[in-house]
Amino acid sequence: MARTRLLLGIAASTSLVAALAVPVEASTGASSPTTASKPAAAPVAPSPSEDRATRIQKKLRMALGKKFAGAWVAADGRTVTVASTDASSAAAIRKAGATPKTVARSEASLVSTQSALNRKARSAAASVSSWYMDAKTNSVVVETRSVAAAKKFVKASGVNVDSVRIVKSSAKPRPLYDIIGGERYWTPSAGCSVAFSVTNGYITAGHCGDTGESTSGANQVAQGSFGGSSFPGDDYAWVNTNSQWTPTPRVNKWNGTYETVQGATPAAVGARVCRSGSTTNTQIWCGTIQQLNATVNYAEGTVYGLIRTNICADPGDSGGALFTETGGQAQGITSGGSGTCRDGQGSGDSTYFQPVTEVLQILNGQGRQLITGDGPGPGPGYCDSYSTKVTGSISSGANQYQPSGNYTSSASGAHRGCVDGPDGVDFDLYLQKQSTSGTWSTVASSTSPGPDEQVSYNGTAGTYRYRIHAYSGSGSYTVGYTKP
Repeated sequence: MARTRLLLGIAASTSLVAALAVPVEASTGASSPTTASKPAAAPVAPSPSEDRATRIQKKLRMALGKKFAGAWVAADGRTVTVASTDASSAAAIRKAGATPKTVARSEASLVSTQSALNRKARSAAASVSSWYMDAKTNSVVVETRSVAAAKKFVKASGVNVDSVRIVKSSAKPRPLYDIIGGERYWTPSAGCSVAFSVTNGYITAGHCGDTGESTSGANQVAQGSFGGSSFPGDDYAWVNTNSQWTPTPRVNKWNGTYETVQGATPAAVGARVCRSGSTTNTQIWCGTIQQLNATVNYAEGTVYGLIRTNICADPGDSGGALFTETGGQAQGITSGGSGTCRDGQGSGDSTYFQPVTEVLQILNGQGRQLITGDGPGPGPGYCDSYSTKVTGSISSGANQYQPSGNYTSSASGAHRGCVDGPDGVDFDLYLQKQSTSGTWSTVASSTSPGPDEQVSYNGTAGTYRYRIHAYSGSGSYTVGYTKP
């Protein structure tokens, strides 16, 4: 029996449009989302001044005991001040390498005051934003938008008001959340998955939402809205997120670890790839690219240029991430398919993915990039180490010549050059030399399937130029070069 190809969003209400498949989770969207614990961050070695301050603080806390009242490092990064309730401790503090300060309240007393406030936390008005111990002022600071509300809160706690300092503040603290590939997000009508983070948002499937439609995270916290969407024909979209959400280069592997996205170099047919989605969130599902440039005739419309794989997927996985099994290269956005992961992955499973290249090129035109590497922003430029750099913009299939057509070298030696293009394109670089008759010949080239290339050539004096060829994709680039 022929399998029906389905789009893989899940419904959040019974009025869901036909573009979404039969729900496989609670139709109200009220089921508890699955969240993976974050791996612990690698420890960072302290600077020498920080290490010294830590050692002094530890030593004097132990030596002064109940008289210890806190320590802090001055703005110069070197001077350490240690507070004590006993003026006679000054000599010991100086001997340890710190500046002494005598105060009225010990650290233990301030801890007791804060603990009393903590016990009454539920009685604090929303305008009372935070409270904390401040060793410099030898007090517990209460930050608030309403002084009257803060006074009421302090009085209700029963603490000595002399130990509390109320500070007027306009701050409105709110939780912050990470955007991680493969994880759930919600629209008013459906649940889908994040593909990959981009500057100020993420990319996902076009059939998951229309431009302007609002989104919330798996935790139901307001997240943002669709900045653009294309379906059918294509199946991509991007979501612009608010300041509570931080784009990261990670994709959830559902085993307590994450894949770090390193780029978006397209893989070939037969390459091993893996998919992450929020419905099938017991693991990542891996297989191979079966075909490229596939056309799928969904009931909702035809979509062209898709990646076809032998990986399973289920409703709710739509929009999720497809990436290379090794190397962290973003490949595609989960669109639809046939089969299911509920009985494991088998020979009958087939899932289609929108390549990331097209939507990344659109976003590049807005000055936005795929988030790669170890942090929430792009790393150093590929050509940053070159002393001379020029920039340009090129359309797919075109050629450009830099710098400003050519350059002349009066000595023999090494010519080094590079091109740094946006993620999702394939730019090639050729170093050419002009003959005495005026014709140009290629003396070095680099044509890997990615946005960045580098060449090196030992040549004689003469006139040279770099040819930049946009094999696929359009966008801005930087060329860096050195000459003898």
